[in-house]
Amino acid sequence: MQLPAEAVAATALIEVVRISAVPAERGVPYPGRTVAHWAGSEADDALWLIGSLPSSEQHRCGFSPGWSLRAYRESLDLALFEAAFCFNCHEVRMHGTAVPPMLDTQFFNADSAPAHALLALFRAATP
Repeated sequence: MQLPAEAVAATALIEVVRISAVPAERGVPYPGRTVAHWAGSEADDALWLIGSLPSSEQHRCGFSPGWSLRAYRESLDLALFEAAFCFNCHEVRMHGTAVPPMLDTQFFNADSAPAHALLALFRAATP
């Protein structure tokens, strides 16, 4: 999976969100409860893991994401990007100031080892 390289390099903090609904329009934050904050090596490891997700074909489920990550620079102002993951249809939708249009919708192999590891991180972060 491709992440916006400049945004990854600038990321100081990741906010993990357990999504409660899909927003009515694209480009707005996914509603939900913040369940964790990752910084330093935790953030770096998560971004590396996401970057290592292998591509996949599109599966149809209606896009029902369970978790999202919001990446912030040190100033913690606007999110550089938010990535919402649906492990049923293998789709990631990203938006934010650092996301070029060609990266806003991607498909990943949810049956791969990196996807299982990412899902385990999300589940461990969720109380």
